[in-house]
Amino acid sequence: MDGPDDTDGQDLLAHVLLPVANEEDALATARALEPYGPERVTALHVVEKGEGVPDKTPVEQSEELAAESYAAVRSVFPDAGEHTAYARDVVEAIFDAAGEVDASAIAYRPRGGNRLVQFLSGDLSTELATDAPVPVVALPRAEPDE
Repeated sequence: MDGPDDTDGQDLLAHVLLPVANEEDALATARALEPYGPERVTALHVVEKGEGVPDKTPVEQSEELAAESYAAVRSVFPDAGEHTAYARDVVEAIFDAAGEVDASAIAYRPRGGNRLVQFLSGDLSTELATDAPVPVVALPRAEPDE
């Protein structure tokens, strides 16, 4: 390695995949990433699909939520790309998307919740941090003006 931001000769923030859940999360996550100056950003929204059961939300509603999320990211990163994934396993969809867009890293903002909530939800942060195919950057939760 040549330096702290260099992974196998590639800049860690050359192309950041930014998973976002909704408009509010997208804006907060993009603002948390902004001070680090990534060269390229692709926002990712995963539409959770059920296997053999009805989807959590109608496809049209999910696609509208994704569009709102992408617009929020673009308010911070005007040239941000977008990638929508449809999957049952959100973390696996994030990993697949990282490969599909050739991301150098995945950046996310940990969601709140106590340890019990995290345990019951499967603690996506742990799975992201331990099984990712590219480096994972956990962004600070507090916004700069807080």
